[in-house]
Amino acid sequence: MSTSGSPESAPKPPLALIAGPTASGKSDLAVRLAEALEARGRGAVVVNADSAQVYADLAVLSARPTAEDMRGIEHRLFGTWDGATACSAADWAAAARAEIASIHEAGGVPILVGGTGLYIRTLLDGIAPVPPIDPAIRSAVRALPVADAYCALQAEDPERAASLAPADTTRIARALEIVRSTGRPMASWQDELVGGIGGKVTLHPALLLPPRDWLYERCDRRFTEMLDGGGLAEVQTLLARQIDPAMPVMRAIGVSEMAALLSGEIDRIACLKRGAQATRNYAKRQYTWFRQQPPGDWPRLDDINYDISASFAQLLRT
Repeated sequence: MSTSGSPESAPKPPLALIAGPTASGKSDLAVRLAEALEARGRGAVVVNADSAQVYADLAVLSARPTAEDMRGIEHRLFGTWDGATACSAADWAAAARAEIASIHEAGGVPILVGGTGLYIRTLLDGIAPVPPIDPAIRSAVRALPVADAYCALQAEDPERAASLAPADTTRIARALEIVRSTGRPMASWQDELVGGIGGKVTLHPALLLPPRDWLYERCDRRFTEMLDGGGLAEVQTLLARQIDPAMPVMRAIGVSEMAALLSGEIDRIACLKRGAQATRNYAKRQYTWFRQQPPGDWPRLDDINYDISASFAQLLRT
């Protein structure tokens, strides 16, 4: 992922980034940073970088900040997409670029906050300019059993196949349809990333990686709060809309678990157990990604008492 520009370049507008696994305290830290900036006479706006919190349908299940949580700080790209419309990383990055540019034009500081690494990477580094996939090729590829698709990918794009798990249905299909539709393997497209803003901003990142025991306890408590705090009604509304089960909003953590409870397939105890485990598993994957994938010089904060003044000292001074 890109970092800020070289020291010799002209000053670039600031972009704060607070990222990390679910339940790590990102939203509260973002508001605290915004409050600290506003106390110094600088406007600040929190911009969502979470793939669940973009959907209007998932206020509870995504733990989207409430008006009380926001404490008067402006928040953007929260609940912006209807669940019937998928929000891809490219879609979100285009919207985020526009919001960040608008905030900069107004003299403010955008604070990007979220746990979706693909969103953040796409915004900063850009996206491969893959042309539209031939619909016939897409249909043929998506109809293949994953084992057959993986075997075909090993023959047609062995480099990409070697990087994927044989059961990774979505990524295998994407790589296979790209090489068949364009005649070029995915790696050749990824060498031509476009649209990234990493070199156009001064990035002030912080990755929240608190103790795992503390994080998992918060994951368990959060799912219980969701179940008792409107999550069931949210899932009931989603099911009534009969949205395609393959849409991202229907695959959000908590939807299948609460749907099973509503249908009588499982009881409350089983729902809580499944939901908490799914949340912990997701947090674990995010934790690993943010520990390993971003640049090594991005600060990793492992103390639950996040210190604004220390973590964003340069931003708060400028």
